[in-house]
Amino acid sequence: MDKDSKIFVAGHRGLAGSAIHRELVRQGYTNLLLKTRAELDLARGQDVEQFFAGKRPEYVFLAAAKVGGILANNEMPGDFIRENLAIQASVLNAAQANGVRRLLFLGSSCIYPRLAPQPIREESLLTGPLEMTNRPYAIAKIAGVETCWAFNRQYGTKFLAAMPTNLYGQGDNFDLETSHVLAALIRKTVEAKIAGMDEITVWGSGTPRREFMHSDDLARACVFLMNLPGEEFDSLLRDDEPPLLNVGTGEDLTIRELAELICHAVGFEGKLVFDLSKPDGTPRKLLDVSRIHALGWKAQTPLDEGIREVAKDFEARLRQ
Repeated sequence: MDKDSKIFVAGHRGLAGSAIHRELVRQGYTNLLLKTRAELDLARGQDVEQFFAGKRPEYVFLAAAKVGGILANNEMPGDFIRENLAIQASVLNAAQANGVRRLLFLGSSCIYPRLAPQPIREESLLTGPLEMTNRPYAIAKIAGVETCWAFNRQYGTKFLAAMPTNLYGQGDNFDLETSHVLAALIRKTVEAKIAGMDEITVWGSGTPRREFMHSDDLARACVFLMNLPGEEFDSLLRDDEPPLLNVGTGEDLTIRELAELICHAVGFEGKLVFDLSKPDGTPRKLLDVSRIHALGWKAQTPLDEGIREVAKDFEARLRQ
């Protein structure tokens, strides 16, 4: 990408999209196309087509999605599959029809089977049953990967799908009804410390293992991938396998260990109570990141440092 290339960041206000936006600005890109949902509803295909036809973006980061944790996925499965399918179809169709040079589609590690061998390799896609607590969302994202692959084969597009692990960072969602586990635990822990509580409740048994990556690391990976030399980028778009690449840290920990790390970062000395009536989700979800490491990229942010930064920012805003 040239510094003045037309670059559309779809979903630039979300956790992933805002990080990509910041990274592009930091690296000196000056021709960024940004639209809020009020300005452009990405689920409306005709509106998206008109935008692409008028603006002619050269590169697209498709980070827009309806996302949420176990509770949100359980309570709104129809919303999750409908909205994500609509957003993906609108943007991918318009990108193909209007000659976008490269597109990076952001998926999720939940696309892989619930009991996939660990760490999870890209080849595990569609080799077993999905986790039921987020199956509609996962199927929508799988459809996005398949669309990228099909368009590449039929139309010669250069659409790559990146599967990030669990994200956290600046601009995260801390709503306990819809947030993911790390943000939810930060909120519970900070509020418990401020209120002088002596315990917090953690959903499930605390035994599932999860991998977490700072959104700034994902952003660096996304810009890195979009800037790969032609032959390297094209090598990821083979006809005989999905154009799929894992993005993560390659390290995981239990939910109990995560909660303890957050308590230490926040300075909360109370007790952890595990609510066994709540679902655990997938037992383990660690990505194999050997492919992206071989390309020359690795995550940079240690988990404890990233959690301290996010927790400090959340507590400061809560005390305002």
